[in-house]
Amino acid sequence: MGALGTLGATAAWPLRAEFRVDISGVGASQVPVTVLPLRDEEQGGANRVSAIVRADLERSGAFRMVDAPLRLDETGVPSFPELRSRNTNALVAGSVTRLADGRYDVRFKLWDAVKGTDLGGQSLAVPAADLRLAAHRLADYVYEKLTGEKGVFATRIAYVTKGGGRYTLRVADADGEGGQEPLASPEPIISPAWSPDGKELAYVSFYEDRKPVVWVQNLQTGARRRVANFKGSNSAPAWSPDGGQLAVTLSRDGGSQLFMIGKDGSNPRRITQSQAIDTEPAFSPDGRTLYFVSDRGGSPQIYRQPVGGGSAERVTFQGSYNVSPALSPDGRTLVYVQRQGGAFKVTTMDLASGAVQVISDTADDESPSFAPNGRLIVYATRSGGRETLMTSTLDGRIKSRLLTSGLDIREPAWGPWGR
Repeated sequence: MGALGTLGATAAWPLRAEFRVDISGVGASQVPVTVLPLRDEEQGGANRVSAIVRADLERSGAFRMVDAPLRLDETGVPSFPELRSRNTNALVAGSVTRLADGRYDVRFKLWDAVKGTDLGGQSLAVPAADLRLAAHRLADYVYEKLTGEKGVFATRIAYVTKGGGRYTLRVADADGEGGQEPLASPEPIISPAWSPDGKELAYVSFYEDRKPVVWVQNLQTGARRRVANFKGSNSAPAWSPDGGQLAVTLSRDGGSQLFMIGKDGSNPRRITQSQAIDTEPAFSPDGRTLYFVSDRGGSPQIYRQPVGGGSAERVTFQGSYNVSPALSPDGRTLVYVQRQGGAFKVTTMDLASGAVQVISDTADDESPSFAPNGRLIVYATRSGGRETLMTSTLDGRIKSRLLTSGLDIREPAWGPWGR
């Protein structure tokens, strides 16, 4: 492969921790929760389970951490009056035990301090490399029990870094830590997009064919395949919700237009028929509609059009520059980047009412992507002269900055449920 490398399941490169989390903002209604240090969790080295759980829950925007000087594990029974006196609504306690085979048994229990009830718990036996994943699953359990919705802490994000003349496609935990590097290249890698089952990533690589070509890579085996290598430029892949097709931007007919292709690159079918630049497709959750960016009206705006054919309808009217659309999992909210003067800001639109809200407080945002539960958005932005990742709650109240240690970071894509 020369300077280009791929990684499979047996040759995974561990990612060094390059992020710390800086959480800002105050939510309208946050549940006060106490997460105690797990007994003997120091056995796991740097992966302190309780610290990861606390950071996950805070990042969600739904919880506020309350400290309590208690010594308790999953086998004990808390004093509910004492917890209530500390104004905490729920308590998490547990333990980490190293097993004879080298794995770690992570056990925990959750209590409702207001009602004085046991909300259950779990036991997770994992290798040392999966202690972070066990912590994320613990946080998901707490989130779901206390909110009634699935948590996204055990999901993954993909993004691209640039540093030292090298572009790297990375796959990490939803907090930006851990993970692998499926691909590295001396030429740009752009537009990562997750398959609906989370097993593959589509992206654009400039290296192999000296032009933009759409590839799909299996994250477990590392196997790669070209799926769009037509005449001209091939870019902006987006998976259909059923995983059977990709929407891509091709210039094979002279201008940049949207096409549908099979996931193996077969049967290209042109979707848009304009003389403008049509790009950045994004599917509605039901797979029937494509949202995309077009300058057919004179400036970049977001449009939508039935996948099966029909006329395009303009969606954005506020501002002269709106790009990078993504749909929430329930199809109710559109997120995109809007230019305001010289600033580029992540913006949401309620599709039913048309109400628009700017949710970022930075000025160089790009590539917003929804978490699979629709409650968080990840995007890239610039801070201190470097690109960085940011997550935000849908209302913009709680933001978490994931800071790099010297690499530019861009084009995040939040993966689906499952690992």
